[in-house]
Amino acid sequence: MFTSNHFAALSEVISPAIMQGYIVLMILLVMGGTILDMMHKKSATYFFENAKKAKKSAKRSVSGGEKAAIAASVLVNEVLTSGEFSNPRRRLSHLLTMYGFIIFAATTAIMIFSPESTSTLLPQLWHIGALMLAVGGYWFWIFIRVDVSAEGLPWFRFERADLFIVSLLATSTFALLWSFTGGGLGIPFALFVLSSTVLFGGVYWSKFAHMFFKPAAAHQKKIAHADGSRENLPPDYDLTDPEVQRQFPDIPTYMGKNPPKMGLCIKAERANHY
Repeated sequence: MFTSNHFAALSEVISPAIMQGYIVLMILLVMGGTILDMMHKKSATYFFENAKKAKKSAKRSVSGGEKAAIAASVLVNEVLTSGEFSNPRRRLSHLLTMYGFIIFAATTAIMIFSPESTSTLLPQLWHIGALMLAVGGYWFWIFIRVDVSAEGLPWFRFERADLFIVSLLATSTFALLWSFTGGGLGIPFALFVLSSTVLFGGVYWSKFAHMFFKPAAAHQKKIAHADGSRENLPPDYDLTDPEVQRQFPDIPTYMGKNPPKMGLCIKAERANHY
């Protein structure tokens, strides 16, 4: 089972051209949904306008080498390792889901477009990807979501905003069920196709576009810190500095000449929801 390409066996019943056309259609739905979502939320417009505004407020010019280093930092931290998550459980869940989906989707496409392949590695990776996706997704859905872990709402509560994660979980679940039942046509296969169609067709109502915008926003934020514009936020002052106290006389008036540390603030307790 784990070494069998069920899509190759399925090609005896369904034309490979139809399955390949379905993959192309899903890619087009993702592209269209992402573009429509960005147009509706105007996230791209906001990003470019914010970048122009930050450039006008820049205190120094960032060299090409610095920009490349910042881009590499974003790639490693925000993209490849999801370092923006302070909660290690949330981070691990996200990594399992992300890499599971990538492996699962990539091997699905390869096996459908290469039905004559006799490789046993691809089916094994397909099952591993589906299992990683299911474990990471269900872990998040049942235990880690803020709705459940912080607000005490039941894990089975469903809203339209949950369409993406629920269809993602359904796709991996029915894919594994289809494989465990021997592949071929039948109810598991029909549910597998239905859930994947909802998943890719519902991109417009999901946070999928956020996956592209988030690294770009993280890169721009680091550029803003490097060039001194700081997104028009004030610098990090040392409140005990006499020059700062002369600039802001309210500090010594209300806090004294040696203001106490304000504490860890949001980091005073273990990260639980982000």
